[in-house]
Amino acid sequence: MSRIGKRPVALPEKVSAAIDSGTLTVKGPKGELSMPLRDEIDYKIDDGEISVTPQKKAGRPFWGMQRTLVQNLVTGVTEGFTKTLEISGVGYRAQSQGKTLKLQLGYSHDVDYDIPEGIEIKTPDQTTVEISGIDKQKVGQVAAEIRRWRKPEPYKGKGIKYRGEYVFRKEGKKK
Repeated sequence: MSRIGKRPVALPEKVSAAIDSGTLTVKGPKGELSMPLRDEIDYKIDDGEISVTPQKKAGRPFWGMQRTLVQNLVTGVTEGFTKTLEISGVGYRAQSQGKTLKLQLGYSHDVDYDIPEGIEIKTPDQTTVEISGIDKQKVGQVAAEIRRWRKPEPYKGKGIKYRGEYVFRKEGKKK
């Protein structure tokens, strides 16, 4: 039994949900999100909550994940999601310019990252990048693509890391 899947997803006051032709659509103050529904799972909207239940044994493996995806839709349209990246290294910096994020990461050229639709990127200072949006998957994907330009290295700790990420440090070469 899925402990996560058993709990229904509560809909806040300003959020409405509808199921139409195999798609769950959730509307809220920050926008609208939708996701395709699996055939092995039953979705029910009643009394201000969405319940997810499997159909026989075929739906059991998807039960908890589908409930979490529904929860992510509701959280996205009410609060949104944010990921923060920290840049460390001499001369490494970031600057947001309209629909482009300009990164200086020690290459012979600047890296220009085009910001996708539905994502907002802020740079409160030169070494911090805040990525926010209503779609959790898209926010995480953008953060991973930016981090991919310079992953944190274990000797000096230079690179782009998530806030709160621990970089295992190694000892350098000995004489």
